Parts: sequence; C-alpha cells; structure tokens
Amino acid sequence: MPRKTMIEAIRDAMDVMMERDDNVVVFGEDVGFFGGVFRCTHGLQAKYGKTRCFDAPISEGGIVGAAIGMAAYGLKPCVEIQFADYVYPAYDQIVSEAARLRYRSNGGFTSPIVIRMPAGGGIFGGQTHSQSPEALFTHVSGLKVVVPSNPHDAKGLLIASIEDPDPVIFLEPKRLYNGPFDGHHDRPVTPWSKHELGEVPDGHYTVPLGKAIKRREGKQLTVLAYGTMVYVAEAAAEETGIDAEIIDLRTLLPLDLETIVESVTKTGRCVIVHEATLTSGFGAELAALVQQHCFYNLEAPVARVTGWDTPYPHAQEWDYFPGPARVGRAFLETLEG
Repeated sequence: MPRKTMIEAIRDAMDVMMERDDNVVVFGEDVGFFGGVFRCTHGLQAKYGKTRCFDAPISEGGIVGAAIGMAAYGLKPCVEIQFADYVYPAYDQIVSEAARLRYRSNGGFTSPIVIRMPAGGGIFGGQTHSQSPEALFTHVSGLKVVVPSNPHDAKGLLIASIEDPDPVIFLEPKRLYNGPFDGHHDRPVTPWSKHELGEVPDGHYTVPLGKAIKRREGKQLTVLAYGTMVYVAEAAAEETGIDAEIIDLRTLLPLDLETIVESVTKTGRCVIVHEATLTSGFGAELAALVQQHCFYNLEAPVARVTGWDTPYPHAQEWDYFPGPARVGRAFLETLEG
C-alpha cells in the first residue's frame, strides 16, 4: 500500500472527489496556480482547470460567503482558509449563514461546504499562525468539526466531509503534515513513510464522521485527545510507564460519546489533552460529559492538560505547547488522586 504525507493524503482526497463529481470545486488564497501555502492543492488546477480550482481574493468572509452561495445552488465547495488564525473575518458567514441555512429554509436549501484550515502550533508561527480555534465551532449547532491525526484518516475523513450534506470545519494539525510529532522538538522527526498510519489506500474510501478510535489499549486511565496530542499522549504513556488507554476522537462534532464512556467506565480515570487554551476549551465540554455519564465509575477528578490562557508565544513556544513531560505529570497525579 502506498505511503503518503498528510499533505499528499489531503490532496488525494480532493483529487478523488473532483474526479468523481464535477460539482466539487476547490478555492481559496493561493490554492490554484501556487498550490497552497502548504502545497495541499498542488496540481489540482493544472488537472481540472481554473473553473474547478482557483485563487480567491484575500477575503475570508468573501471566500466562505461565495462557497455558501455556490452550495445553495448545487455545487460542493471545498475551500481553504490559509491558516485557522485567519478564519475570524469569516466567522459570521459560518455561524449565521452556513450553519443555519438548512434550518432557516426548512430544508429548502443546504450548505454542503468543507472549510479546510491548518491549525495548531509547533512550527514557530507565533500568535497569528498557531491557534487552535476548534471550540469556537463545536459551540455552533449545524456544523460538524473534524480533526485528523494521520494521513490515512485525513483522506477518509475529508472524502466523508465533502460527501456530507452539511457544513464541515476540517482542522488540519500542520505540525503533523510531514510526520507524527510527540512533542520532543529537539529530536528528528519520523516521516509518515516510516509510520503505519502513513499507509493510504488509492481511490475512494471514507472514515465515518462521528466515530472515535482507540489508538492504545490500557487499563489505568483514559486519555481523550485529537490531532497532534494523540502522539504526545503516546509518548507520555511510554515515558511514565503508565498503562494509558488513548482515544483519538477524530471528530469533535458529532462526538463519539459511546467510545468515551466505555473506556472511562473501564479505567475509572480520565485525562483530556488539547493544544488550545484552557478556559472554555473543548476539554471543558469533554470533562462535563465524562462527569455526567461516568460519575459512579470515576476514581479521581477529570484532568485537563492544555495550552495556557495566553496568546501563543513565539519565544516560549515549548513552554506553551502541552508536551509529554506535562502530560506525564497529569497521568501520575490522576493515578494518585
């Protein structure tokens, strides 16, 4: 089976869908001729022409607004916001129009759009190129929110997202584009070509939205993570010797509550790890759900390991980034609790 980087897998997903369905269009800032700042759309304009893959003005609100209008009339736009940090001008279009269109029209119109965004830090991008805004979207009824952690899932989830009849926010952890990252920034990066999850089948396949997966079996505690933090949690488990069960959520909305409850009921302890800031982060919702559904099985308080409540710093990136040492300490404290 061929092995691909996450960049190549994402490009492959769009290629597959553009070939299968003439209604699928791809556009955004620099995604056409240049092929995107991370090269995720490289070659698509040459293959499908300037009406199927094209550059947009530097206007995130305009990009998403145009996509909503296209979708209402039968197209399936897959648009790129160059960095997740740039999505805020488009937030009103996403919340007030895309997420509400099916409801406000009583099903007369829908908004089958995908909004792709590179997210997260670990690349020395500073405060305006490192944000993880997933919680802003999980709060919005009518959206789906997806965060893949590897090339295999990225392709299958993106195809499923393009085929979905409603708007999907597709957050791509850019620190994972070229290989899994365990938080040890001072070590060589393992490429996806040497990782089993870099195996990406050719052609069409889907990974269902709303279904988590168990990345590591364990009995002592449950870790809920997504994106880059899946690998940080794995590193923390190996370095502490703790028998942690790691759940890769993959889709935040809809959430696979069944898999979460099954795991926490078994282990009796739960640690939630995400890169976004602590206050009102998605981990707070996860903690509330675990407390609600697993209260009588919990042996210790639910713990959260997250970014700090500050802008993402450039000079102190690795003090902000929830690395394996900080995650490992939370594991130990949870077992002692």
